[in-house]
Amino acid sequence: MKIGIIGSGVVGQALGSGFAALGHAVTLGTREPDSDKLKLWRKEAGSQATTASFAETAAAGEVLVLATSWAGTENAIRLADPTNFAGKVVIDVTNPLAMRPNAPPSLAVGHTDSAGERVQGWLPLAFVVKAFNIVGNAHMFRPQFPGGPPDMFIAGNSAPAKRTVSDILTAFGWEVIDVGGIESARYLESLAMLWITYGLRTNTWNHAFKLLRRT
Repeated sequence: MKIGIIGSGVVGQALGSGFAALGHAVTLGTREPDSDKLKLWRKEAGSQATTASFAETAAAGEVLVLATSWAGTENAIRLADPTNFAGKVVIDVTNPLAMRPNAPPSLAVGHTDSAGERVQGWLPLAFVVKAFNIVGNAHMFRPQFPGGPPDMFIAGNSAPAKRTVSDILTAFGWEVIDVGGIESARYLESLAMLWITYGLRTNTWNHAFKLLRRT
């Protein structure tokens, strides 16, 4: 499968390396396709990995991943051209973090709205699924925890799109829990804040979530 990742930071690179390890053709969309850091990423990720502009990446990808910082998300979509997303599954990894000097991050969007809902609004012809946003990039691919595979919660309006994303998550080593429509991204983004808050309080980042059930 051809995977296009909009965003070339540590999250985009981690996901891109995971997709490449599974044999997918991966393109990282970026403003600087030939930067030194991305040359190194291409070398490490292997022959299935390449870099291109946002628009080229969005046009070529069969499944697209949105892995930008929240402040740059809307502009990245604009540069990629929303028409290139039409009819495609879009995995939204963003969290709407408000970054302030000398203060912990907080949510810039919440309660009655979410980043996931805004992305779906900016891409009305795409099938947006919120996923991968509740854990750090170090554990996105094949997470290893003593309690077994952690859970990844997903949200989106399209059942077929969520099946596609669930298959990807399973291949990445996750258990998957569907929490409903894209409006449930409000809760997943708050869950990401819980993950971040715990990390800041303990100065550890090796944690993930697991939903426990009684049979």
